[in-house]
Amino acid sequence: MLKHPFSDVPYEPRLSAFLRGIEIYDREHTLGEELQQYDPNNAEDREKIINLYILPALNHLSYRHKFVLIKKLEIELLKRETDFNLLFESDYDDPRTIAWDETEIKDAHDFFERILINSKRNWHNDLAKAASEDQSEW
Repeated sequence: MLKHPFSDVPYEPRLSAFLRGIEIYDREHTLGEELQQYDPNNAEDREKIINLYILPALNHLSYRHKFVLIKKLEIELLKRETDFNLLFESDYDDPRTIAWDETEIKDAHDFFERILINSKRNWHNDLAKAASEDQSEW
């Protein structure tokens, strides 16, 4: 069974992991201001957000973790009932704050589709390596 990095806890991939690179809690005046230069609804800016902030924040994951996370994203993107806007909502019981809230993202589904496309391109070698293994042995 695949474990969380640096622990013995079973790894359960969560879509919210993709947004860690744009979490700005306690960094509103640094990362938050930096990210406000970008419009997540503009295709060119969205590519920069994904490639400069979202994917690098996941570089600590092993090739196996990336593979499982991408598979989770693929499955959720196929389900039309998955509400990707919920991932951008503020929760006052959770200190996590995303640079843009659900009212600022016009098409959260498309945002995550672009994450999938870019992650498959950027992590191609890692994903191919994991796909070549017997996942039941993880």
